[in-house]
Amino acid sequence: MPVLVVLVVLVNVRGGSDDGPAADVDGTTAPQRAEDLPVLPVEVPPPTPEADANCPALMAALPLDLTGEPARLVDSDTPYAAAWGDPAVVLVCGVPQPAGLVAGEGLLQIDRVTWFVEQTDEATTWTAVDRAALVQVTLPPDVDSAPVTVLSGVLGDTLPAL
Repeated sequence: MPVLVVLVVLVNVRGGSDDGPAADVDGTTAPQRAEDLPVLPVEVPPPTPEADANCPALMAALPLDLTGEPARLVDSDTPYAAAWGDPAVVLVCGVPQPAGLVAGEGLLQIDRVTWFVEQTDEATTWTAVDRAALVQVTLPPDVDSAPVTVLSGVLGDTLPAL
C-alpha cells in the first residue's frame, strides 16, 4: 500500500536584526506592526440588547488593516470596540444617539449607511445613525474620511438598517 507524505514549509522573510523593523522582500522597511502598538484603552457604553444582538457580526467582519493601518489591541469593558493605527481610528458599536443629532439635518450617506458627523479640534466623530445598533467611528484630526468609507461597506453588509 503506497504512503502519501505531505511536507509543508513555512518561511518568514526578515531583514536586519531582530531589534530592527522587518524588511519586505523588495528591501523596503515594513510599516509598524500591530504588535508594536500599545494596547489602547477605549471607553464604551454598557451593552444594550441591540448591541448584544447586532455588534458581534460587525466585529467579526472588521478588517485587520484599515486604509494601510494595522488593527491594534484595545482594552474596553465590552468586545464591541476596535482600533487601527497610531494615532488611532477607533470604532465602537452600540453607542447612544448623539446629543446634537437633529432629524434630517447634518446627515451624510456613504454606501447605504447614514452618518452624523461632529468635528472638534481633537477629532472627527462619525456616528452611523440608521443601523440596528449605532456605531461610532472617531478619526484623528488629520485623517480624512477614507476609513469611514471602507467601514460603511462593512456596516452595510453586517448591521440591519432601521
